[in-house]
Amino acid sequence: MVEQGQTSLAGQRLGAPETLGISTLEPGHKPPAMPPGRLVPIRVLLLDDSEEIFDISHRASGRVLFETVCLHLNLIEGDYFGLEFQSHHRKMVWLDLLKPIRKQITRPKHTVLRFVVKFFPPDHSLLLEELTRYLFALQVRQDLASGRLTCSDASASLLVSHIIQSEIGDFEETQCRQHLLNTNYIPDQMALMDKIMEFHHKHIGQTPAESDYRLLEVASRLEMYGIRLHPAKDREGTKLSLAVAHGGVLVFQGHNRINNFNWSKIRKLSFKRRRFLIKLRADPSQNINQDTLEFLMASRDCCKMFWKVCVEYHAFFRLFEEPRPKPKPVLFSRGSSFRFSGRTQKQVIDYVKENEFKKLPFDRKHSRVQYNSSLSPLRSAQHQVPNQAVKQSWEGSFLVSSEDSAIIRPCGNSSPSTQRNGCSDQTYPSQEDSRSPAAKQQPVDRAEVTCALVNGHAEDCRGATPSPLISPMLNDTGAIRTDDEEDNRRKNCPTDNAYCIAKELLCTERTYLKDLELITVSFQGVLDKEDCVPEALKTLLSSTYEPLHSHHTHFLQELEERLSLWEGPCSTEVKGEMQRIGDLLLKSAQELKALSGQLQMISECVFALERACVASRRLECVCREFELQKVCYIPLNVFLLSPLHRLLHYRQILDRLCKHYPPTHTDYSDCRAALDDVCELEAALRPGLEQIENYQKLLELQKDLIGVEHLAVAGRQLIRLGCLSKLSGKGLQQRMFFLFNDVLLYSTRGITSANQFTVHRQLPLHGMTIRESEDEWGVPHSFTLMVQQQSLVVAACSESEMEKWMEDLKMAVDMAEECNGLTADLLSTSKDVKSSGASEVVESEDDLCGSRTSLPRNGNNSGNTLNRGNTTAHVCWHRNTSVSMLDFSIAIENQLSGNLLRKFKNSNGWQKLWVVFTNFTLFFYKTHEMDDGDQKCYSLCQQNPLSEPDRTGLNLPCEPG
Repeated sequence: MVEQGQTSLAGQRLGAPETLGISTLEPGHKPPAMPPGRLVPIRVLLLDDSEEIFDISHRASGRVLFETVCLHLNLIEGDYFGLEFQSHHRKMVWLDLLKPIRKQITRPKHTVLRFVVKFFPPDHSLLLEELTRYLFALQVRQDLASGRLTCSDASASLLVSHIIQSEIGDFEETQCRQHLLNTNYIPDQMALMDKIMEFHHKHIGQTPAESDYRLLEVASRLEMYGIRLHPAKDREGTKLSLAVAHGGVLVFQGHNRINNFNWSKIRKLSFKRRRFLIKLRADPSQNINQDTLEFLMASRDCCKMFWKVCVEYHAFFRLFEEPRPKPKPVLFSRGSSFRFSGRTQKQVIDYVKENEFKKLPFDRKHSRVQYNSSLSPLRSAQHQVPNQAVKQSWEGSFLVSSEDSAIIRPCGNSSPSTQRNGCSDQTYPSQEDSRSPAAKQQPVDRAEVTCALVNGHAEDCRGATPSPLISPMLNDTGAIRTDDEEDNRRKNCPTDNAYCIAKELLCTERTYLKDLELITVSFQGVLDKEDCVPEALKTLLSSTYEPLHSHHTHFLQELEERLSLWEGPCSTEVKGEMQRIGDLLLKSAQELKALSGQLQMISECVFALERACVASRRLECVCREFELQKVCYIPLNVFLLSPLHRLLHYRQILDRLCKHYPPTHTDYSDCRAALDDVCELEAALRPGLEQIENYQKLLELQKDLIGVEHLAVAGRQLIRLGCLSKLSGKGLQQRMFFLFNDVLLYSTRGITSANQFTVHRQLPLHGMTIRESEDEWGVPHSFTLMVQQQSLVVAACSESEMEKWMEDLKMAVDMAEECNGLTADLLSTSKDVKSSGASEVVESEDDLCGSRTSLPRNGNNSGNTLNRGNTTAHVCWHRNTSVSMLDFSIAIENQLSGNLLRKFKNSNGWQKLWVVFTNFTLFFYKTHEMDDGDQKCYSLCQQNPLSEPDRTGLNLPCEPG
């Protein structure tokens, strides 16, 4: 039994002296007095799996029990922890520190409370005490074993290797293998045993305290670190999970995070019955006053429990101090009076820095290593702070109101400038660090200079780099915390070219996965609601794209974990193992070879969808309406072909890595093997890819053009499309030309809501001659096309453009001479469109204004159907340039995604945006989640020489309107 007045047993489990116990109270204070009443034994399961019994008054509050547990453990940073128990609804709930225990636990004698980590800080080095880090390491150990902390096989192996280094010490093969056979750390551990032993062999000389630190260093970068999922559904009934972290509220689908709402963007959190509501702040850039998101949870109790956790997380990580209680209403109350009780993270850090505590030894239950944790007293705060003024951000406060709601507002004790900027500046004085005698006895690692450890705190190394065991808030390696979760800590990113290639792969993989989700989630969701869609088409799309989506989801998760370890301040042995991606690419390439059947069916998906659209006018309208949505930022068929395009990008990435690495590099062999696998797969798919790519372009043009029929037929090939200026009696007029292997079409952009191109004439290539005519007409870069005793004079915007057109025209004429199977009569019978032999040809835009609005439906085109200006033809029209099929192939291999800084002419600062470059267009988003509400796009082929470009070189928006 552990009683309140019985201090002789305090800390006995950890081998501490009987005279001292440090709780989370202020210096010199004692835990709350035990209320009178009979004592009730309460069982508490600690993180090392030991169970303790505490005799607590049945009238005591939860804080009395919690402080007694912290006193028993001699735990200084106890505010990161909490007590949880299973309610009568069989749900795990947190013990409220303000309420009496008897009102929360109906049968305390038969209830076991668990002492676990409640608040997971964004940076593990904010944990200043070795005992705190040890308890966090035990929590990670439990989460790994239970499957709550999911990660890739490589990360799991590395985590387990640090755990066994702390428990059994340096690597010895027989001992390590036997220990892994007797102790299960992760599911399916046997398959990873060799990998775990390989990592363990690299940790020789690492103390248990260092192992705890390295373990938390790796774990804190995992996406599921510290995450507790709460099942929910969105308004459409999709099963999701909500979670809360230091940065805000997160939304998961399975174990994949699909959205996050930063605290700075949240205006209010509330719940009403089973509905959990998130009200976002107004966004002036989108003319949105406010946006409310609604999630449906299993019950009101589940909803309220999650709301309470959100309130506590916000207060702990964002406030300066504990929020004050609300005054009690005179007559009646409305809503919950719940509030966060305890010190905030800032108060905990300041408390540890400002006070000196005697360091007491503690026992590591699972460790066999003879490690002396009886360390010297902690140095005062002024001896821990190097020359650096560090900024911290503790923003916002919650005001509990209405039916259980929370409103975020600026802190009341901050200055006006702080309220505007959302952050608080806190400056620490610079002091010199002294070296203790114990530092000279610590082992020195071969790869790097390490510092002596005093209860996990690093001593000065006389010119060496700061130890990673010093909190970044206490030295010059720290950084300002920002609203973006990815920028919580400023990373010293490597400058190696291999890292840049890996980062490019990560960014483009994020965009590619969003493109796959558009097919597997958005588009298939639309098709499921329509009765006109054949079941065979639904099955074909599902069986083809869902396995690919599952594979790339797992690959992206592994890639993000690897890059986070690559970027972070890891130890030398960790960096040597993690600063490569060849093994991940080799594994992905082998899995893609197993999915070659799905890749080969992609062409059939495009053909099947087109056949179904021809057979059903309703399905054609459904697809056209889907393409008008902003989420479909490029033509739908391009999304369908994206897995084949991605394979070409993998080949280019691997080729660059193989050229960068010398043959002796550890990553070279994996990259070379992966490149061989990808090239083999690409060679098998290349003929079909060229054919379906040409067919997709013909379908795209068939929707863009008015006045043509049967454009997408077998044997027809697109060679070049782009702008030329046609010479007429009214001077040079811009026209859009489309060159195929049998015919040349030219058109102009329609001045209608259809946003399409109206074809003026068709010129058969059989018998056509081309000659330069700059001297004849006095027009720069002009040439004449002669066919059927008629001539057409056109001019390019530059000499290089003229040479490209003339070369491709001559090649197309030769192809037309050899192939006579295609029909040259593509024009419809509409009176508004004339053939090359007609006597009257309507060509000027002024003459066409009255006729284009009444064009009938021709082929797959309807004059009353809107088209988005996101196709290649519109890009060429805006930029007054042209592209060939070779240009398309090059563009496919060089798609890019990433963050860029944008600054408008009249603005004062730079704005960080997520940018996607594809289809010769830049698409701008606020985050890599690519929400359709924040999309802006700009065509980026060649600048229009007739318009004055702005500083970014982006003249005209490709988006209509």
